[in-house]
Amino acid sequence: MYSKIQAMKCQGFKQRKVSRILQIHRSTVKKYWDMLPEEFQETILEPAKKSSLEQHKGLILSWLNTYQEITAAQIYDWLKDKYNLTLAESSIRRYVRQLRMDYDIKPEQDDREYQAIPDPPMGLQMQVDIGVIAVENIATRRYQKLYCIGFVLSHSRYKYGVWYSKPPAAQDMVNAIQSCFEWMGGKPKELVFDQDRLISVNENYGDIIYTKEFETFRQSEKLDIYLCRKGDPPSKGRIEAVVKFFKYNFARYRQYTEQWIWDEEFEKWLHRTGNAKKHSVTKKVPAEAFEIERGYLTPVAYKTDNLDVTILLRKIRKDNTVMYEGNRYSVPIGSFGAHKEVQLDIVGDELLIYAGYCDILLARHKICYKKGRLIQNNDHLRNKDIKVAGMKEALIVKFPHPEAAAKFLDSIHNEKKRYARDQFMLIEKIIDEYSPLAVETALQYCLTNELKSAVDFRDAVIHFSKVEKEAACTVDPLIIPFAGNTRIPGIEVAKRDLQDMIRRLKEGDDKWLN
Repeated sequence: MYSKIQAMKCQGFKQRKVSRILQIHRSTVKKYWDMLPEEFQETILEPAKKSSLEQHKGLILSWLNTYQEITAAQIYDWLKDKYNLTLAESSIRRYVRQLRMDYDIKPEQDDREYQAIPDPPMGLQMQVDIGVIAVENIATRRYQKLYCIGFVLSHSRYKYGVWYSKPPAAQDMVNAIQSCFEWMGGKPKELVFDQDRLISVNENYGDIIYTKEFETFRQSEKLDIYLCRKGDPPSKGRIEAVVKFFKYNFARYRQYTEQWIWDEEFEKWLHRTGNAKKHSVTKKVPAEAFEIERGYLTPVAYKTDNLDVTILLRKIRKDNTVMYEGNRYSVPIGSFGAHKEVQLDIVGDELLIYAGYCDILLARHKICYKKGRLIQNNDHLRNKDIKVAGMKEALIVKFPHPEAAAKFLDSIHNEKKRYARDQFMLIEKIIDEYSPLAVETALQYCLTNELKSAVDFRDAVIHFSKVEKEAACTVDPLIIPFAGNTRIPGIEVAKRDLQDMIRRLKEGDDKWLN
């Protein structure tokens, strides 16, 4: 290549002409244009620069060996999620391709062929399909089937999906479509489906008989339905690719814990990869293209001012939020579990969240027209300061000297604000278990030595409690003087005759008996 460039340079060709004739990039021509032969020889002998992906080579190889069908796009998403890489996806594709060649790791081949069709106009068509994949359930340590209803706008390729832990019913399909319309802020004019028992009962030679739930929905929404013929997958190739993308880029090898966690991870994935990755055909980012196509969507029926129509049913999530149009709106702490479902009422630009039959207003929020946001009311947050303050007031009255106790507890609260609740609980336990004298002495000791910890207070109480017990057990001996003339009544002491004792000593034969 170097020799050809130099030869054409000598013939008077320009760099642009050389690039076009040799079919190489102009930057390559520029690189070798003024290079001397000695410099070119050095570049040949110079070792090739190592890829920055070499540090992750072992991890990528383990993925390729364990999951031979894994794609470079999925590896790119995993590395971006795990290490926040900023490399281009093409670099990872080349690196993965080279690793497969070097280590002879061949993926399974898919012989299925697809036929391309022109993109429909903006806001015209959405394709819908259902996919199923088995994932590992951490709780049961078994594989569990998950079902996904996928959606994609045919023009912008903007995606959405709803996951189920059991086979969805016809009403689930209707609810998923409504959820998709809410997420996107409108509906297209046409929906494309495969022949599925959730949609149709019988093709009936073209006079399609729909399921009861879907027919009611179709008539109320006034949508055009295109039902694919049997064995005609190319007519909805976009959604088949999207469902495959959901299954093999997001779901495959991901562990399942709980449904709400799975849904949150999927929503993050949609923002991070699903709608943020440049489409390989359109060369556009779906999220950016959708911002234009959004204006061509028809506003959904339940956004009208009809009160009966604008009321929607939603479940409260575990984090005490309610999903509406791709955003999370907060409800008061404790609502999850207390209310099975809530009703959403859209009044102008406000979202009203009711419990029961619109008789208890839980929350009122301004509607956010962006996606993936958390709209939170400060009144709904857990007010920990009030609870801690109440604990402190209850503790103060348990001490003999409240003023000293208040000073000590304030110092603990300021020093260990994050653990104030735990500190106060320990102090309360110590007060209940030990004597007031030991508690008061320990309090004065902590204030004198500027100790600001419940643990130090506990150790001091234990020490002074031991001192108190030892003082109670130790008694000084009481000496009572005994007077010589004092007689104990009723007791007579036997007396021996002194002469008798002398006589027996002189004789020496008799034993002396006491």
